[in-house]
Amino acid sequence: MRTWLTVGFFLLLALWYLSFSAARLDRLHHRVETSWANLDVLLQKRAAIALEIAHSDLADPASSMLLTGAAYQARDAEIKNRSMAESGLSGALGLLLSDGLAHATESEQALLQELSALTAKIRIAISIHTDAVSSTVMVRKKFVVRTFRLAGNAPLPVKYEFESDVL
Repeated sequence: MRTWLTVGFFLLLALWYLSFSAARLDRLHHRVETSWANLDVLLQKRAAIALEIAHSDLADPASSMLLTGAAYQARDAEIKNRSMAESGLSGALGLLLSDGLAHATESEQALLQELSALTAKIRIAISIHTDAVSSTVMVRKKFVVRTFRLAGNAPLPVKYEFESDVL
């Protein structure tokens, strides 16, 4: 009788651990999805501001065309091409901002300040997303998670190359 209680207790403990691990993994996957959604919104805003800058008098016609193309590519890119498109937009914005914008009007200065504030938010969102991906990948590598297939059909989270770029 005592051995059945001990076996039952350990079986119950093992089931609780598996349930706890699956719930934790689900929360981590949710965290990855929400952090990506937040980052995506910020990147879409950055593309919109880049388009506003391209259509303002800040950029010469050639820079304006380059920035417009990069912004549309970043805004409309599919997931597999997103990294290259975002890096291209970062490069185009970097070229424009490195030219020196002393002749900017007050409204153009407001656009540049908004872009600067948005870039700071993007850096934070990237670090949050990178942390979420790292945590999820670390948990998914555990023996128990792989053995009992606690991740189900959820795809392995991906860290994109543009996340390591300097924006």
